[in-house]
Amino acid sequence: MSTIAFLNIGMHGHVNPTLPVVAELVRRGHTVTYHTSPVFQEEIEAAGADVRLYPGGDPALPDPPTPVTLMEGLARTAVRLLPAVLTDLRRIRPDAIVHDSACPWGAVAARELGVPAVSSFTTFAFNRQVRSPTSGSWELLSAAAARPGSAGGYLSSRRRLRRRFDTRGLPLLDLGNLRQPLNLVYTSRAFQPAADAFDGSYRFVGPSVGARPADPSFPADRLQDPLLYASLGTVFNADPQLLRTFSTALAPLGGTVVVSTGRTDPAALGPLPVNVLARRSVPQPEVLARASLFVTHGGMNSVNEAMYAGVPMLVVPQGADQPMVAGRVVELGAGLSIRTEDVTEESVRALAWRLLDDARFLTAATTLRTAQREAGGYRRAADEVERYLHAAVPARALTPVDPAQRG
Repeated sequence: MSTIAFLNIGMHGHVNPTLPVVAELVRRGHTVTYHTSPVFQEEIEAAGADVRLYPGGDPALPDPPTPVTLMEGLARTAVRLLPAVLTDLRRIRPDAIVHDSACPWGAVAARELGVPAVSSFTTFAFNRQVRSPTSGSWELLSAAAARPGSAGGYLSSRRRLRRRFDTRGLPLLDLGNLRQPLNLVYTSRAFQPAADAFDGSYRFVGPSVGARPADPSFPADRLQDPLLYASLGTVFNADPQLLRTFSTALAPLGGTVVVSTGRTDPAALGPLPVNVLARRSVPQPEVLARASLFVTHGGMNSVNEAMYAGVPMLVVPQGADQPMVAGRVVELGAGLSIRTEDVTEESVRALAWRLLDDARFLTAATTLRTAQREAGGYRRAADEVERYLHAAVPARALTPVDPAQRG
């Protein structure tokens, strides 16, 4: 059996899809280590991995993340983490490294150690047809000019990386799109834009949805149909008034309206209709399995889980790649989208009613549900990693780069 090291960034949407893959690899007899932030330690240990904590606590990433600030944060974090991470990995001697597509210290570590690497895409896959938010563009240059401090910090960190580590293969700008000979994409070919434009190194394995620990505090027995669900995820601080608007707009249409408030205190929403259940967190797959409608920010993980359950969506993008995800949902007929500035009780209720009343949305969502499930999920992801390991050149046959030979 092999030793496989996972490295990731500290965001729920990037960590959660890897957990069922980790659990499956451990079940098959592999040893899995996982470099992570303290906030994720408990759930990663529950998946069976040997957790190695990043030094200095949770790596600080920008909130909210824009392409320029994200690039700076990733480069700065790579400089800070790599010495300790490499020390750990040299002791672990992994046969392969699986890193997030926005985790440059994972890609550099694999190059330094001379071991095969796998990239984990919890967003869309990106290429010339599907542009990454951090790829070179006039929009990115304009944003960099507006934030000279972030741009300067990025360039300084990149220089430090190049001087100290083997950064060959690391793109000059596109740190949110780190590719490897094997790229696991956690959505189906049906949902991926321009899927036929990607070569065989991209494996669209579908949503990685596995069993999660039960939440005995969640009153599942009190839920009444039709169940309507609203959540703005965990990355962006949700405006209490926005969540309140969702609650009051949906209440007349549902038996129970479940609202996940994330970082926002449910009390900040004020008095709510009696059929609204507002909580900081909810067991999302369990709720989606019963839901007739999902009001979502359009985070890729949430949308994948909604499609896996076959639930029509009203997407309210908050930033990052969410407008792109919302556009794809609308394009495929599985939902509608509305800008945050256009949200009112009346507009949300009207769109929600359309989604509940028009059977075409449910039909499209059901079609995507089939595609998502047939893609294979975490079991196929584990299969792909095992096949890659068997085909890869053994790590001991590769010679790590001598630091003295770097330019």
